[in-house]
Amino acid sequence: MKKSFAIIAVALIVLSLQSCIVSQKPNISFFDNPSYNYGGAQFTSINVPMFLAKPIVKKSLRDEGESEELINMISKVSDVKVMTIENGNAAMLADFTKYLKKDNFEEWMTVRKEKETINFQAKQKGDEIKKLMITIASGSELVLVDVSGKFTADDISRLINYSEKNDLRNKVLK
Repeated sequence: MKKSFAIIAVALIVLSLQSCIVSQKPNISFFDNPSYNYGGAQFTSINVPMFLAKPIVKKSLRDEGESEELINMISKVSDVKVMTIENGNAAMLADFTKYLKKDNFEEWMTVRKEKETINFQAKQKGDEIKKLMITIASGSELVLVDVSGKFTADDISRLINYSEKNDLRNKVLK
């Protein structure tokens, strides 16, 4: 019995860790359409396993002395997908935006800094935000971050205010 349990446990761990693997295939549904002409775009996809990431992120935030409010917001995240696109183009981004509108995403905010455009779009059910799609476009490079969870508008507002106050971009680039 112990041997069977050990084999099943190892199999589950291996299957769950497969999501850690970086892939050259798109992990966001719009981009897995074989009939769409991507014009030489190159994809890099990462699925972030939350059972591994949450404890690490929470510990890091606590070590940096961040507020418990921000740390508790991490608990609301259930899934994160990140995809980068090299050699993308404006038409592809426009088609992706149309796709999001069809899929009931609402545009929340657009920030333009220098040569970058950052777009926040959310999919809501009542007062609860189920998905947040963050699109960062800089020339022919695109970064898409798909965050699933159970958030409120106040949560997103606090996160945006926090990022502006603490200039997260510079922290990430260090």
